[in-house]
Amino acid sequence: MIGSHRNPHIDLLRGAAIASVLVLHFALAYGLKDSPLGSLFGPAFVTAVARNGNYGVTVFFVISGFLITTNSLARWGSLSRIDARAFYAARARRILPPLLLALAIIVTLGCAGVPYFDNSDADPALPASFFVPAVGSVLTFWHNVLMQSAGYFNYCLNVYWSLSVEELFYLALPLVALLLRRTWLLVLLGVALIVAGPLYRAAHADNELYYLYGYLACFDAIALGCLAALLAHRLHRPLPHARLLRWLAGAALISLYLRGIHGHEVFGFTWIALAAAVLLVTRRRASGASMATARMLAPLRWLGRHSYELYLFHVVVLALLRNLFSKEEIGYAARLPLFALFLAASALLAWGVRRLLARRIRSTGRSGLPGPA
Repeated sequence: MIGSHRNPHIDLLRGAAIASVLVLHFALAYGLKDSPLGSLFGPAFVTAVARNGNYGVTVFFVISGFLITTNSLARWGSLSRIDARAFYAARARRILPPLLLALAIIVTLGCAGVPYFDNSDADPALPASFFVPAVGSVLTFWHNVLMQSAGYFNYCLNVYWSLSVEELFYLALPLVALLLRRTWLLVLLGVALIVAGPLYRAAHADNELYYLYGYLACFDAIALGCLAALLAHRLHRPLPHARLLRWLAGAALISLYLRGIHGHEVFGFTWIALAAAVLLVTRRRASGASMATARMLAPLRWLGRHSYELYLFHVVVLALLRNLFSKEEIGYAARLPLFALFLAASALLAWGVRRLLARRIRSTGRSGLPGPA
């Protein structure tokens, strides 16, 4: 959703989701609980906020399913009338230019042997030639599958597992919609995916490469987003008690997030996705926030508008920082300034890339990817 078509409430939710991912990855690299933030808010709270960032990815999946379905219905009137060629072309124009730029940076530095860009996360380290299947898997929607067989092998590239989940959804949606044609069959498929998600995660609850990154581990969130969009499309007036539902869903989202992933690998992601879906269905079309609240939340909405570029390039910034400053060198007082530097540099790079590729972004029209939109 570009320009005037953007919904500020969805941008806000997306901004919170990408913020949780940024915090997670910085905390994994440098730690945050032993910083002024830990002293201010308590180490347990900071750890909960930082360590559960994968729930933010789940929220991305819900937004993706919701926006792709909503925008397809708005453009073609029915999912069964999707123009697959136009759909794929729009997705490629939006996704590929910044992705190819990010991959070019990572591969160039990785082949030069720069730590955190090469394939040394694997044990033993993999050669530069492994970039061929690695980059190929990112571009052909199975990077998460490659990780399940090779493990964590590249600090930067492994972040792109979620894009493979998104891309497979984009590939499948027009084909499935044109094949099934009936809305009730699409709904039935969505329900089947929602049931399959917890079952798959239960079968792999002891292996995060599966319960976090597998297709079936993530498609229940996308399905909930799609079903939420189909419901919203049929609503001719706001849901009864929409404001109450929105507040309850927001409270549930925060509570589930802070409760954490550990011990809740099976249903935790589904409940997070359901709360996010309720927020989307009950969202307000016009902002009723005060000017003060709007200004206060503006940075989070900005993150939402630039979430795809942040997703792609924040790990490049973090890898560069890790080459400059080891975790052992960064003590209590330095962690918060370094975190601020990481956020500022990631935001500046994301803004620059989006500006550089703005013409291509505008040419896609409305978009539904939680990062790329």
